[in-house]
Amino acid sequence: MPLSANNPDRKSWLHVDKNSDFPIQNIPFGVFLTRDDIITIGTRIGDTAIDLGALHQLGYFDGIALTDDIFLQDTLNDFIADGRKTWRAVRNRIAEIFDAENDALKNNVKHKEIVLFRLDEIEMQLPVQVGDYTDFYSSIEHATNVGTMFRDPDNALLPNWLHIPVGYHGRSSSIIPSGIPVHRPQGQTLPNGATEPVFGPSKLVDFELEMAFITTDANDLGEPIPVNEAEEYIFGVVLFNDWSARDIQKWEYVPLGPFLAKNFASSMSPWIVTLDALEPYRVQGPKPIKPQLPYLQYKGKKSFDINLEVAIQPKGAKETVVSKSNFKYMYWNMAQQLAHHTINGCPVNSGDMMGSGTISGPTEDSYGSMLELTWKGEKPLKMADGSERKFINDYDTVIMRGYCEKDGTRIGFGEVKTELLPVFSKK
Repeated sequence: MPLSANNPDRKSWLHVDKNSDFPIQNIPFGVFLTRDDIITIGTRIGDTAIDLGALHQLGYFDGIALTDDIFLQDTLNDFIADGRKTWRAVRNRIAEIFDAENDALKNNVKHKEIVLFRLDEIEMQLPVQVGDYTDFYSSIEHATNVGTMFRDPDNALLPNWLHIPVGYHGRSSSIIPSGIPVHRPQGQTLPNGATEPVFGPSKLVDFELEMAFITTDANDLGEPIPVNEAEEYIFGVVLFNDWSARDIQKWEYVPLGPFLAKNFASSMSPWIVTLDALEPYRVQGPKPIKPQLPYLQYKGKKSFDINLEVAIQPKGAKETVVSKSNFKYMYWNMAQQLAHHTINGCPVNSGDMMGSGTISGPTEDSYGSMLELTWKGEKPLKMADGSERKFINDYDTVIMRGYCEKDGTRIGFGEVKTELLPVFSKK
């Protein structure tokens, strides 16, 4: 089926600002609560949200094999489970409906009143019920920086790092959409020079600039997914802030890796941008430093040129951009991550989420965490209001943004925006 929705010459009859993340060539998917307190699956063009449940009930998806209630649900899981053929047919049809040359909905005032919403009339929800969540550790720059800090430059990468996409299982229950605040976590830490741990609030709360992909039902127990087929099972991608408590992590992570330091919260952008929409932005990834085993060797371009930035906004002050990076720096790509995840026969389901791991670039201003940007707090960052940050302070808001741009077309992700609140206390 052709990717007609990606036609760069297509214009919409809905208003779209020149620098919008959501032109008609994007057509992301999300879940929102409407002004009538109805939850629905929708999409977005410009600053207009579109109720796909209503659009389907009004007959605009006739000819596509969809169940009556496919968009009348509070998650995208069932739609994602229908597979790429359905995603592509629906996205192509949405592009046709909102094409400037198509008058069917454009001239139907009654239908437009039912289907279209201003952004201030809706409340975005978590778009999928995340069954399982895996976080990878796939940026060579990030892994080298962290290894240099905590071991030594000569042994920055552990022996397995250049051979496998290292990962660990996270906690899906604490994945939240943009706009939901996070509380500073508590736990055990080992102060410098101490021999016994203490309990209290984390003093080193950090963001991690990541992206995450969402899968469809992909395989049966025991069945690996070949690396060159892996993208068939990836629905789309979101911005992802995988919050981290560095002092708790340092004490707990040996021998089994991160635990409480990582599972207190992870924030995602609410609109899932499909892999189809990202098709024009494919690029070659980094060349392997060591030969990779055959099951991880792939053909074609599997990386994507996605510009990323992180800003910190202290309460009542202007934001300061602290990092500018790019998804293309990732040493291990999404196809390799999914192939490795399933090579042992691990089944992957609709709505499962895979975090990329912190995305750091080759320059100091492209690092994807405060741990790296301030080098363990030794080089504090100056904010626009004159204050300094070693890590994230209470009432700071962390904002992540991302977009692709090529030949005058921009496809973006919006933002994931989260405020850090003090330790939770019962009222």
